[in-house]
Amino acid sequence: MIATQRSPIDLAYVQHIRKAVLLALVLASIAAVVLGESRWPGGTTAHEATEWAGLALIVLCILGRTWSSLYIGGRKVHSLVTTGPYSVSRNPLYVFSIIGAAGVGAQFGSVIAALAAGFAAWLVFHLVVLKEERVLTEKFGNAYRRYLAEVPRFFPRFSLWRDVAFIEVKPRDVLRTFVDATVFLIAIPIVEGFEYLHELGALPVLFHLP
Repeated sequence: MIATQRSPIDLAYVQHIRKAVLLALVLASIAAVVLGESRWPGGTTAHEATEWAGLALIVLCILGRTWSSLYIGGRKVHSLVTTGPYSVSRNPLYVFSIIGAAGVGAQFGSVIAALAAGFAAWLVFHLVVLKEERVLTEKFGNAYRRYLAEVPRFFPRFSLWRDVAFIEVKPRDVLRTFVDATVFLIAIPIVEGFEYLHELGALPVLFHLP
């Protein structure tokens, strides 16, 4: 079901905050990769398994964000979408981004790095969602309050699943979401490059993570 409200509202400021904080998170992650490395040497079973698990999480993120955008692409400001992935979680796009962040951390070859990256992303999105909820409550009123009461903020409750026979898809918005999500893949060559520099001794290793 889609509840529509005509009065326009601008969520751009909230999204600018999200992007700024995520940029800071990315820079902090790069610094961690430059100065540290996994306790498990590259090429070991544990290291490689962690990296492959991280790649699977990144792929899940890309597919999940693209799937979610089929339902909400370009409609977040104008409509209250409560079907498909939005019937089991109020923020599936953010949920899949958190999964992708954990996948990026796993490219470090460290479980701790994966959990830390996922937690940091959750914290960023949690703060953003609190602001978005205030804006959307003002816009959609009681319809959104009922949605808040019934559907979890992040962790999905699959028993609530409901769908519609048809959805209106905006290809441009879906494609943009897909391209944005593929940025997570850039972490793979970046991390591999820094690991190679560590092996050559070109960069110092100041700490190790399990």
